[in-house]
Amino acid sequence: MSYIVGWMTYFLNSLFQFASMIGLPYWGVAIILLTVIIKMVLYPLQLKQMRSMRKMMDLQPRIKELQQRHKDQPQKGNAEMMEMYKKNNVNPAAGCLPMLVQLPVFWALYRAFLNFDYGDGSSAYFIWFSLADPHDPLYLLPILAAGTTYLQTKLSSPNAGTDPTQRIMLYAMPLMFAWITATVPPGLGLYWVVMNLVTILQLLFINRILTKEKESAGKA
Repeated sequence: MSYIVGWMTYFLNSLFQFASMIGLPYWGVAIILLTVIIKMVLYPLQLKQMRSMRKMMDLQPRIKELQQRHKDQPQKGNAEMMEMYKKNNVNPAAGCLPMLVQLPVFWALYRAFLNFDYGDGSSAYFIWFSLADPHDPLYLLPILAAGTTYLQTKLSSPNAGTDPTQRIMLYAMPLMFAWITATVPPGLGLYWVVMNLVTILQLLFINRILTKEKESAGKA
């Protein structure tokens, strides 16, 4: 993990140098650039996740039928369900993959920001707060983290309003990440908020792609 922390710190410093070259010598800009790059690298996983989730939504009536038919034989029902997933090229675990990939990055950034050197401090200012100062009297980053997490969860799980488990996640996740953002270094909170914003834009774009693919398949 120390290797990842060192690499992340080096990469962040390189992005700060680039931001300084273009006339924006602020660590907040470097964090935004880092976040956008990471999200662009993970875009194929995000697309795969959304495709799998859309297919699972389409299969829900058949899944409920299987559960009802084999309610006294759950093992047989699960076996048939897994066979259905296989035939339709659906991976139930695909939804967790982007988050699992990002966990080492999140932890590495947390370790890097704990004792991060912002120089004279002037480059640490970003909009209304300083990344070098953990005290945010307005708690705007936690509020933004909660709001963007809610929107991201809503877009990535369209049936969250009807599914009881997903409904709990829809409201629990924003509260959890608001608390996390309030307790971690501000640089990491900024990373989370920007990551959510970029993810929301990606999801809007992916939803348009998948809707067009579905329309094309229906016409064919």
